[in-house]
Formats: sequence, C-alpha cells, structure tokens
Amino acid sequence: MDGSVKIFAGTSSSYLAENISKSSGKKLGSLTIQKFSDGEFQPVFNESIRGDYVFIVQSTFAPSDNLMELLMMIDAARRASARYITAVIPYFGYARQDRKDKPRVSIASKLVANLLTTAGANRIMAMDLHAPQIQGFFDIPFDHLDSSAIFIPYIQNLKMENIIFAAPDVGSTNRVREVAKYFEVDMVICDKQRKRANEIAAMTVIGDVAGKNVVLIDDICDTAGTLCKAAVILKERGALSVRAFCTHPVLSGNAYENIENSELEELVVCDTLPLKRTSKKIKVLSTADLFAVAIRNTYENKSISSLFIHSQRK
Repeated sequence: MDGSVKIFAGTSSSYLAENISKSSGKKLGSLTIQKFSDGEFQPVFNESIRGDYVFIVQSTFAPSDNLMELLMMIDAARRASARYITAVIPYFGYARQDRKDKPRVSIASKLVANLLTTAGANRIMAMDLHAPQIQGFFDIPFDHLDSSAIFIPYIQNLKMENIIFAAPDVGSTNRVREVAKYFEVDMVICDKQRKRANEIAAMTVIGDVAGKNVVLIDDICDTAGTLCKAAVILKERGALSVRAFCTHPVLSGNAYENIENSELEELVVCDTLPLKRTSKKIKVLSTADLFAVAIRNTYENKSISSLFIHSQRK
C-alpha cells in the first residue's frame, strides 16, 4: 500500500500514544501545540504527512480544550493532504449525553460526532462507549474496542473461586452479561435510583451473592458513589469480597477518598485517562497493545473481530 502509517499524540493522551507507538514498533510523529498568551492554541505537524495514514490519539475528557485540540489536529491533517485520518479516542467524552432525557437539552454526543466528521476524520476508534448506539451517530466507520480483552486475563490470573459478576446499574447489564457468559457463571444486578446526578437515593440487589466473590464491571467511574454503595450492599448480602473493573477512571470530586474508604478490595481501570493521583486500591492496566493491534489491522485492512470477547468465548 502507498503511504506510511504515522501516529500522533494530542496533549491529553501523549503518555498513551507513546506506549501505542512503541507497541506498534513505530516512532511517534512530531507535532507541536503552539500556545498564545490569550490561551488560544494551534497544532502544527512538524513533518510531511502527504498521502499518509494518520492516527491521532486524543481522549476528549474535560476541559473542552482536549476536544477542540483533536478537531484542530484533524483539520490540520486534512489540509496537509493526509490520505486517511483516524481519530483514536480512548475515552469518548460527552457520551453520557446521548439522548434527550429532559426538555430543552443538547444531545452532545451527536454534536461531537458531527464535529469530528466535519473536521475531516475518515474513521473513529474508541473504547467502551457509555452507550454503544453512539456509533450510529457517525456516517463514517467506527471501531469500538472492548476492554474485556484486557480485563478477562487479569480476572483469570486472580484464580478466584465462587466468582459472580455484578452490574452496578441496569445500564451495565449487557456488558456484564457478556463477561459472565465467558466465565460460564451467574450475574446479579444492582438497581439504583438517583435523587440527582452523582447522588444515589437507593439501591437494591437482584440476585444472590452470599458466599461469592463479586466482580463489578462498568465503563466509567466518576465519583465512585455507585461502586462504593454497591460494595457495601453486596457485603451486607453475604459477599466474601467485592472488586470493581471500570474502563475509564474519570474519578472526579471525592472519588479517591470514596474508593480508599470503601469495601472494595481493588478498583482496576484502564489508562484511557490519566490518573490525577495514586491510590493503593487502584490498579491501572495498559490499553496500548490493544490499540496498537487495532491500528495495524485497520491499516492492513484486516479484521479486528479477534479483539472482541465473543471471539474468545470458550
């Protein structure tokens, strides 16, 4: 194929892009983000990318400058005559705003999809969208990677007996069911009711966890309120231990304190977002190898279905 593969890093995900490039056996491309005194910035590619397959790695978590930077990098690559531009977005921000759940609100994830497409992206690659149907907001190819390929080997190495998987809320049911099927064990559901955003009013457990080692699985850990509340209730219901696996460690507000003072044995997360601080209870697993394989297969026009849990099921 004509054209080289070049991987570039946005400011917020430079640590991950460096590891992806190492795993890919390719040197990270040279790009500078010029900043002006008023806070405005401008991305500049320091090498020719004419006719190349460009992969831009950038998560779009707060502040919104991260999203704007990604859009401007895509625009710059398009204007520099890149052959094919893939936005690699480990954490797709604004994914929780995927529907109009009350009057007079924005569907922000659809807006972001429009912005990325208009900027010039030819393809999107992301991991564990909060709502998988967000892929339908795009009219360009979308590779939706699954963190189960990373979490499952870790869980297997724990060699836990009497394991059971739990969904911390109804929205996580499908994700947890797939992992439970892989291990051929049961699952339970923690049904929560909220007073308002980030505040839980009540929670009930659907299923029996007595004498079990419980593994909670979710896509995002924000304030950690849901996970910590679930851990308390599961322990009260007779669980031997409770640990949680969450792809994206947003960890805002009092999240770190909540986790350190919780009943959780550990919280295992991916490096799609940088941690703000360390914690003895938080374990970070790398996504670099998974993204590197996905990037290589995308460029070589190979299938990436082998990276998904349904292809690895026993």
